[in-house]
Amino acid sequence: MRRVEHVMGFPVSLRIDDPDVPGSAADAVFRWLREADERFSPFKPGSEVSRYGRGELARRELSADLAEVLDLCAHYRTATGGAFDAWPAGRSFDPCAIVKGWSVQRAAGLLTAAGARRFCLNAGGDVVTSGGPWRVGVRHPEHADRLCAVVEVTDGAVATSARYERGDHIVDGRTGRPATGLLSLTVVAPTLTVADAVATAAFALGADGVGWAADQDGCEVFAVDSDRRVLRTAGFPKAPGERAAAA
Repeated sequence: MRRVEHVMGFPVSLRIDDPDVPGSAADAVFRWLREADERFSPFKPGSEVSRYGRGELARRELSADLAEVLDLCAHYRTATGGAFDAWPAGRSFDPCAIVKGWSVQRAAGLLTAAGARRFCLNAGGDVVTSGGPWRVGVRHPEHADRLCAVVEVTDGAVATSARYERGDHIVDGRTGRPATGLLSLTVVAPTLTVADAVATAAFALGADGVGWAADQDGCEVFAVDSDRRVLRTAGFPKAPGERAAAA
């Protein structure tokens, strides 16, 4: 089963290799992602996130889901000394860096609950896999038609933070200015909740983020810094026969 839809502002592709998984499982995935977009997007005035950001909802009035997202935002804010900040100075509350990975991982859980054992869910380049091995390409940070690494993942997730899609969209919360020091940073972790959050938080930290990300439980890291040097942890799951390099 293969299916692609545009949700949350990016394409989401789903491949399920189990022949006995019903189409309703895919329906549930995309229904949940659309729901998450409606509830947690800071760009939708009526969303729970927007209402909370405007002060219309107290913490005690929030859904359990948004309370969980807030806890994750606070965790990474503290862990990075403020470099990762969903409450940027002069801007409204924006938890997108947490919501994307968290919501897609929740969608993967729906697939598992429906009996899927071998699947790949790709949300705008961030990927959750099950029943691999699956090979996931890491885009070159400066050349859209090239890869700088190929990862092999069986049950886990891959997320990349970079400038190439949205420019300087990741801000160092300590300075309020765009993060510098890295061109791209990829994290492989057990869940996309962790992989995506750690990749974004590490990118916000700049050059120091590579070591910080490598110290996070279960995370392996591949990065290209602003001097175009490749940095990676010893356990980064490079696919057999592939060379990890950037020009």
